[in-house]
Amino acid sequence: MKLLLARHGQTEWNASMRFQGTTDIPLSERGRAQAHALGRALRGRRISAAYVSPMKRAVETADIALADAGIPFTPIEALRELSLGAWEGCTVDEIRAREGNPYLAWVRSPLDCPPPGGEPLPDVCARVLHAIGRIGADHRNGDDVLVVAHGGVISVYLCHLLGVSFNALWRMRIDNGSLTIARPPRLVSVNDTAHLPPFPRTTWFDVSDAEAPRR
Repeated sequence: MKLLLARHGQTEWNASMRFQGTTDIPLSERGRAQAHALGRALRGRRISAAYVSPMKRAVETADIALADAGIPFTPIEALRELSLGAWEGCTVDEIRAREGNPYLAWVRSPLDCPPPGGEPLPDVCARVLHAIGRIGADHRNGDDVLVVAHGGVISVYLCHLLGVSFNALWRMRIDNGSLTIARPPRLVSVNDTAHLPPFPRTTWFDVSDAEAPRR
């Protein structure tokens, strides 16, 4: 199986650097343009099936990207974005301003310094691997399979493929509308954005602190 991992298009919360997590936010105008661009990038591929997080931003991305291809997609609950607990709805600046700058600690060590009430990264990995295992069992003949999900979900899966600590999670850039390709257990390419409109690229969290990892 060739796994095409697409991150959903941008939302207004992505653009304003507001933590989303499991908050169900739809695409922005820019996000819809990114979804159309993703669809054009997928036209030359023989996609046999598509699976999607049930969250609005992922479903809308898949709906737009696959509209002309006529490929149905199947929502899988286990592909939902990881919970960011008490930080959801807050901006990066608000979290950075709290005592001790917990945002910076999280960027550096997301496994060791999670948001209060956030979903543990090993739990996220377990459900994502279960979902991808189910998908792989249904596509054993080398099919191209599209998965439309989230930055956190894709990054957790990449940590698993690379065999690195979840503390390396935010050292991998996964942009809105990007495409990452794997042939499990091998990783082929990460964060292809060549198909996207020439907008400034943003992530759903901000790593602009001088001390934070840059990517």
